[in-house]
Amino acid sequence: MFETRPRIIFSIGDINGIGPEVLCRALAHADVVDAIEPVIVANSRLLGEYLDALPDLPRHVFTAARIIDVPSDATLALGSMGAAAGRLAHDAIIEATSRVLAGEADALVTMPISKEGMHAAGSPHPGHTELIASITGGDPMMILMTRGMLVALATIHVPIAAVPSMLTAPLLESRLRALEHTLRVDFAHESPRIAVLALNPHAGEGGLIGTEEQQTIAPLLDRLRAEGLDIDGPLPADGYFARYSPEAHHGILAMYHDQGLIPLKLFARGAGVNVTASLPIVRTSPDHGTAFAIAGRGVADERSVVEAIEIAVEIVRNRSKAAAQLRPERENPDTG
Repeated sequence: MFETRPRIIFSIGDINGIGPEVLCRALAHADVVDAIEPVIVANSRLLGEYLDALPDLPRHVFTAARIIDVPSDATLALGSMGAAAGRLAHDAIIEATSRVLAGEADALVTMPISKEGMHAAGSPHPGHTELIASITGGDPMMILMTRGMLVALATIHVPIAAVPSMLTAPLLESRLRALEHTLRVDFAHESPRIAVLALNPHAGEGGLIGTEEQQTIAPLLDRLRAEGLDIDGPLPADGYFARYSPEAHHGILAMYHDQGLIPLKLFARGAGVNVTASLPIVRTSPDHGTAFAIAGRGVADERSVVEAIEIAVEIVRNRSKAAAQLRPERENPDTG
């Protein structure tokens, strides 16, 4: 159990986007100040230039935080994508992730990156999730959530044409078991209820609009239900979200990125959070990108970062409680 504030480490993201702005504003929220011990992984020179460019930001929160300096030859060019800024974002993620993995912090909250910028810098990874997993190990599952809706993805950053062939029974079973575990441990739902969306319109219409439901999804769900998992589906996605009720299910498994994240982001209205499950560390992120179009204008909304911090703290505390509950069983095994 945590008797002190959790130490949360932040990777700065793309220095030319809105990440430093929304992080600065978020750390000034009274609830956040009282809840965490912040550590920021960034380039100190560029962070200072960023604050000079936006003088209305509450810069005292960065002054009070511990800064871990990452070398960079990038220049501040707000609103612009560049390889040097991409390299800084990449290096900050590696540094921050490694420190959480080493036990120097309790959770990682990542600011938005430019995937194009990181690719220009030579990174082979399509995004945050894959880069972090390459360091920590594990089979990451992407969850986006807000208060009242939690959506996990069976497939993540892949072309839509590749989705059907990827939806094998082993993959879906892995995702469902990971989601059930996450809901039970990280979000403290004793008996998680899960909705599984169909791949095809009308859940395949009995095989007339695709056979994935009949051949793969439904048989797997029947088997898992027989084992005791509380699962509904496969459910037509449009009808499910049209009649969505937060009380019906604790989590939703969507088959592909936009199927789940378009309704989630409409529901969240700017306060969504990305949670990477099935990793040995706690990692959350705001659900938006670098927003280069408004970078430097001082109008970015920090609500998603505030919620990302709150959820990271919640998961850290819930994992600590779960570990404490298991400890007596390990220390006092039943010897019969």
